[in-house]
Amino acid sequence: MSETQNRKFPIYAVIFTVTFKLLFLLTHYIQEDAFITWRVAQNLLDYGVIGFNGDTKISASTTHLYVFVSYIFNVIFGKENFIEPLLIFNSVLFTIGTLFLSHLVLKNPLHKAIFIFLIGILPPAIKISILGMEYGLLFFLEMSLLYYGFYKGRRWVLTLLPVLIMLTRIDTVIFLGIVFLVDTFWNRKIRWNYVFGGVWGILLTVAFNWFYFGEFVNNTITAKKLLYEQHFTFQQNINYFLISLGNFWGMLKVPGNFNPVTIIVLIFELLCFIYLIRQRQQRNYFLWMIFIFGWAKQIIFLSQKSLFDWYYWVPQLLLFVPVLIFVLEQKERRNVWLSLLVVFYILPMLAFQTVHSIATGNGEWNYRRTIGTFLNTYEKDKNQWILLEPAGYIPYFSGLKTIDEVGLVDKGIQKEIKKDKVNYWINTVKARKPKYLLSYKNLYNGNDANALYYQTHYKLLKEFRVKDHLKSDNRILEKIYKLKPSGTDYNLYIRID
Repeated sequence: MSETQNRKFPIYAVIFTVTFKLLFLLTHYIQEDAFITWRVAQNLLDYGVIGFNGDTKISASTTHLYVFVSYIFNVIFGKENFIEPLLIFNSVLFTIGTLFLSHLVLKNPLHKAIFIFLIGILPPAIKISILGMEYGLLFFLEMSLLYYGFYKGRRWVLTLLPVLIMLTRIDTVIFLGIVFLVDTFWNRKIRWNYVFGGVWGILLTVAFNWFYFGEFVNNTITAKKLLYEQHFTFQQNINYFLISLGNFWGMLKVPGNFNPVTIIVLIFELLCFIYLIRQRQQRNYFLWMIFIFGWAKQIIFLSQKSLFDWYYWVPQLLLFVPVLIFVLEQKERRNVWLSLLVVFYILPMLAFQTVHSIATGNGEWNYRRTIGTFLNTYEKDKNQWILLEPAGYIPYFSGLKTIDEVGLVDKGIQKEIKKDKVNYWINTVKARKPKYLLSYKNLYNGNDANALYYQTHYKLLKEFRVKDHLKSDNRILEKIYKLKPSGTDYNLYIRID
């Protein structure tokens, strides 16, 4: 086989990996928060305002750049047809990012091809590709920065990409900072064009937030901190960190406080990293960048009790990179090592993610989405308000104006949280009088004044139950649905006065 054909192996791997992962689109597993971003994009399309409810400006999405990308896809494909093209676009971007990463850490084209496919079918990679979040775009930009900026030495990349990365997510300052520190330590000099790009990225992001929204950081960060902030002792913080580490550091979440799979993988990652950097190759420069970033991102977010899965997808993959390199570069018994990795880790993780995607896709698309479509048909006046949590599927498919319990898409509820955190929900209902309430619990239960208020002013319109969506004509799908039922029971109330 010619050398030219060998060089094409990684490109073939990109095409094959993207095609393989498109099968996961059939599961309809799309992250709730993606629909928040997409509604913001459509709000921009309809009202010319980055917001969620009409012409009110609010940074309801965590990402600015991905909002504009979603906006463009809405313009090109229309509101009814943009989702699948955008998910395919995300998958392509992410997989090209793994191609750039393979160029940084491997030399053999065949090894690169295997690397691209194996890392591409791990759970975080599948979720980055098809869940609709901004991480496909983000991973592409970050790996492009490393490949074209620090490997190829393109100065314009070092100046421009930090700006785009910061506009994608503000917490990428961690990634940009780690890359700067490793580069400066390694080369014993400062790349001032990169510093300029980073400073410009921070200033532009903060300035955009301030002049457009009147805030320095995204509203989502403020809202979550306000509602979820807890005061723990030092020992409680340590215990919480250790419990969370087991479920967020690795790729497999299991019930309980101890996750042996994660601990074993973490130790193996460390051993492989130490083995590789002792070889003193040029790629150590990039291995230090991605490995230190992976640890820093995980530790910072776990210590801040940021328990949303998507924060950990990119670090989980980057921390696993040394394992794949170690296995692929074994001179003796490489096939044995690779077979063991695939049989005992890659395939079980792929099977786990497949079951998880099918079950969660059923709970989100076949269940929660139907609540939104029911409301869309039932309520023709899209200026009516609904109070609920979360603010993804149901507001998107109902088209109603929305107050969410956390305050991500409506700042009014944040004022009630500040005044009375215990009773903010009922106080919001009394003050705002939304036409619809969607609650996890029966609001009529109890003998207190709150229950009496609900009984007087609202009637139960419809009950939505997870158990009603666990059936399928396909016996295998039905077993998966019942094995891992996904979703929450809801009660929908309508105001009667």
